[in-house]
Amino acid sequence: MIEPAQAFWLALVQGLTEFLPVSSSAHLVLLPILADWPDQGLAFDVAVHVGTLIAVVVYLRHDLVDILSGWLRQWGSPGRSEESHLGWLLIVATVPAVLVGLFVDEAVEALLRDPLIIAGATIAFALLLWWADRRRSGSKALTQLGIKDALLIGMFQALALVPGTSRSGITITAGLMLGLSREAAARFSFLMAVPIITAAGSLKAASLIQSEEVISWGVFALGVVVAFFSAWAVIALFLRFINRVGMTPFVLYRIVLGSLLLIVFW
Repeated sequence: MIEPAQAFWLALVQGLTEFLPVSSSAHLVLLPILADWPDQGLAFDVAVHVGTLIAVVVYLRHDLVDILSGWLRQWGSPGRSEESHLGWLLIVATVPAVLVGLFVDEAVEALLRDPLIIAGATIAFALLLWWADRRRSGSKALTQLGIKDALLIGMFQALALVPGTSRSGITITAGLMLGLSREAAARFSFLMAVPIITAAGSLKAASLIQSEEVISWGVFALGVVVAFFSAWAVIALFLRFINRVGMTPFVLYRIVLGSLLLIVFW
């Protein structure tokens, strides 16, 4: 059974890396190896998903309420609006990852979790992020994205099923390539996280219900709380400073992290 200290550090790392373009999976593979920790178990995976989901929903609650209400109102007299358009963009952007996730076999998923594959993806997609950031125009608003743009971002998001890619990193990359500013690309990436984390967490929760794993509710609660506060802080700081900081620090960090994985597992 997972110890409280292990739960704290894993939840902290998950919360800090879930929304940064640095690949949470790379960290969660490396940390237990370096610390010689046992597998944290399915219940803890559900806990950190719950924590990060609550964080992004709480932080973007006003955007989410506006989008949901606008999407529902479009069927009435007001008709379509910018908010309902964003709602459709999020729906379309979510479909590719959900479809790929449904059809990816567990054996394939286990194969992709090879540390060397994670290392390669961490470095390769870091370079793609750097290229997109260097070539960005930043001239397009979120509401100017079309359905084809949302589908492209969604297809990029599906690549995040390869560990080491970074879901936030690859979707921000796509947004930058389509002409969004850093802040707009990050905001859309975080909005996309709500349905994806909900879907992933629900699947894990369903598996947990069917399993015979004993849940330590104290550790579960610790995972939720730590993941929530760390993820909320990251979202707030990232959106506030990303236009000034840029993507280069995250690119360099990923290259160092990927190189460390190669050194440890080669």
